[in-house]
Amino acid sequence: MTPAANTETATTGARNCVALGTIVRREINRILRIWGQTLVPPAITMTLYFLIFGGLIGSKIGDMGGYSYMQFIVPGLVMMSVIQNSYGNISSSFFGAKFGRHIEELLVSPMPNWVILGGYVAGAVARGMAVGVIVLLIAMFFTPVRIPHPLVTLSTVLLGATIFSLAGFINAVYAKKFDDVAIVPTFILTPLTYLGGVFYSITLLPGWAQTLTHANPIFYMVNAFRYGLLGSSDVPLWVSYALMLGFVAALGALALWLLKRGVGLRS
Repeated sequence: MTPAANTETATTGARNCVALGTIVRREINRILRIWGQTLVPPAITMTLYFLIFGGLIGSKIGDMGGYSYMQFIVPGLVMMSVIQNSYGNISSSFFGAKFGRHIEELLVSPMPNWVILGGYVAGAVARGMAVGVIVLLIAMFFTPVRIPHPLVTLSTVLLGATIFSLAGFINAVYAKKFDDVAIVPTFILTPLTYLGGVFYSITLLPGWAQTLTHANPIFYMVNAFRYGLLGSSDVPLWVSYALMLGFVAALGALALWLLKRGVGLRS
């Protein structure tokens, strides 16, 4: 490669890094600017979950999987908050950009599609991680929290947040009005989350219900995160990672294809 080509490659790389950093910074500034909507409500909601399910109901249930019920639901509630906030952040932000017509400025710019996608996904992952940390800190007021497998804990949260950031991006691409952004979280995401083993162990279910639960991808994410915090899981860890990595690859490829084709973006 000639010196001129090397210089051009370096210039393009630097330009893409600046563009990526700009989008990420804008998304994080948006999250912090409206922190009363992005960070406070999840904290209040999860505090109520801990009080009602962990404190009041949990005291009647007793142990679950060899742990107190409060300890058992901590991983599920943290992962649930990460999933919901990652999804909600990117779907509302990107659809808002479509609705305000300023997404066209990004599409006509020289930045590649992966920079646009990466910037929005990074912002959504940042919000999911921030809310997850807040919920974990709140959990410490109710029960001792230890992290015997920190690498599993961190990687599971990152993968889970990335998966639902990509899913939220795809939802925003197809959405034509604000109501379309709320359909998937209400009718798909919420039921899958509640039926994903957040509040119970799969061993309590009859055989047919266990089979249906194994078809729920959130079940694998919750259990991988539970392994990171408690050291136990209802499914093999490698299965959870294989499924999560597969979803990241598939959803990422679909999102890039949609951007390339301009689906739902060019009128």
